[in-house]
Amino acid sequence: MNKKPLILVTNDDGINAPGLRALINVMSDIGEVLVVAPDSPRSAMGHAITINSILHCKKIKSDNVNIIEYSCSGTPADCVKLAINEILDRKPNICVSGINHGSNSSINVVYSGTMSAAIEAGIQGVPAIGFSLLDFKWNADFEPFKNYIEKITLEVINNPTPKNLILNVNLPKLKENQIKGIKICRQANTTWLEKFDKRSNPMGEKYYWLTGTFLNNDNGMDTDEWALDNGYISIVPTQYDLTDHNMIQTLKKWNL
Repeated sequence: MNKKPLILVTNDDGINAPGLRALINVMSDIGEVLVVAPDSPRSAMGHAITINSILHCKKIKSDNVNIIEYSCSGTPADCVKLAINEILDRKPNICVSGINHGSNSSINVVYSGTMSAAIEAGIQGVPAIGFSLLDFKWNADFEPFKNYIEKITLEVINNPTPKNLILNVNLPKLKENQIKGIKICRQANTTWLEKFDKRSNPMGEKYYWLTGTFLNNDNGMDTDEWALDNGYISIVPTQYDLTDHNMIQTLKKWNL
């Protein structure tokens, strides 16, 4: 009898986030689930890891007796490192991260704690998926996407895939009957026009709130932004090799 797949579940919104609870619910129907998630929100942490202070990882009571859960004081990447190298006695078949409250499409992948957890799993040789819903509300409705999340996860588990496969999956804020399907995409060329809201506290000391406007500089119909704007779930294969391979030959021509 084949063992159920071992699934590592994590996120960046924290152990109590509704998005994480929704993802655990889906994964519990697929395989054996271990949850290691931050003890509080760690959004926009990128790939930060803890090196100058200690980490706490505490086993907590789960809503489901068949699911093991840990709350970690570290970052999303810390959670994955601890899970794979300390808590588990074998590598998981897959790591799923999310469901994030808010978009991680296009340039947002650089800052995302959700995707950094998935990328860390890929670095550790575990196929991974980051799921994000384009709704920042804490009470966001994840129900319309559960079948899609299950389908995508099973495809990764059941098909021959590289051990470092990483998928960035973004879900449009739509009702189930409005979702047109799934698109395999490239990351759109986008930027943030950043501004800092400068204020003063009662003691006259200045402080800043980061704000900004999202700019889509890409008119392509093969991008994640186009897919999401047109009612599709976007999937972007992602890698942690940041080499600009197209520039290698150009740089070799320089007088270096």
